[in-house]
Amino acid sequence: MSRTEPLPLALEAIPEERRGIYDADPVLSARDLVITFGRVVGLDGVSVDLYKGEVLAVIGDNGAGKSTLIKCLTGAYLPDSGRIELEGRRVAFRRPQDARDAGIETVYQQLAVIPALDIASNLYLGREDRRKGLLGSVFRMLDKKGMEQRASRSVQDLGIQTIQNMGQAVETLSGGQRQAVAVARAAAFGSKVVVLDEPTAALGVKESGMVLDMVEQLRDNGLAVILISHNMPHVWEVADRIHIQRLGGCAGVVTPRSHEMGDGVAIMTGATTLESA
Repeated sequence: MSRTEPLPLALEAIPEERRGIYDADPVLSARDLVITFGRVVGLDGVSVDLYKGEVLAVIGDNGAGKSTLIKCLTGAYLPDSGRIELEGRRVAFRRPQDARDAGIETVYQQLAVIPALDIASNLYLGREDRRKGLLGSVFRMLDKKGMEQRASRSVQDLGIQTIQNMGQAVETLSGGQRQAVAVARAAAFGSKVVVLDEPTAALGVKESGMVLDMVEQLRDNGLAVILISHNMPHVWEVADRIHIQRLGGCAGVVTPRSHEMGDGVAIMTGATTLESA
């Protein structure tokens, strides 16, 4: 391994069939990130590694810094100090579009879908394809048929069976189906990393299960996935590793195999430390 710092967790805690993904360098790496808002410390020297083909969950109480960390990794915030590397190259995202251009897609809790538009239009929102030849270059006509076909493939690649008609308006979909559209959009354009912010919030049991299946499918497709969630059972179900934020710092990194759910919550709330968990 060519990494300069060890994983903050023994590989023995990773299931044997999953350990091979850590033989390569991280696809996304951050070291000693610091950001302050006046006298408030948002991040206090946080480091994190994310590997291709893994689900890294980020958990923490309100105000722990998990959203701040994600915003630094995806270009919404520029950290005061520290470094971020993508595939071994140092990057400095100054806006979310910079991260998107580099292959990092984020699905926010609000989803950012347009209910009145159809599924295909939402998937290609802001990235519409034009028709070839003069119709596209001169008359600026959109390739609606091509976008519908590619949108259908993106949905099928995630194993989504409940969405068939790409011309269906998003406002007619259930909450879980809307989440599926947002995740499919991220998967279609996120060539390296997909960040999911509370993807199962406000969803029922059945729809939450569908979303968790999509998370695993993203991972199995070789993408690196960051999952931010307050739902501990969901985290322990799909995560490979769990990064615990507390008071702006990293309280430790555990796995569902090395620590019980109660241990993770205790570390997150400060009731215990990683050494004594």
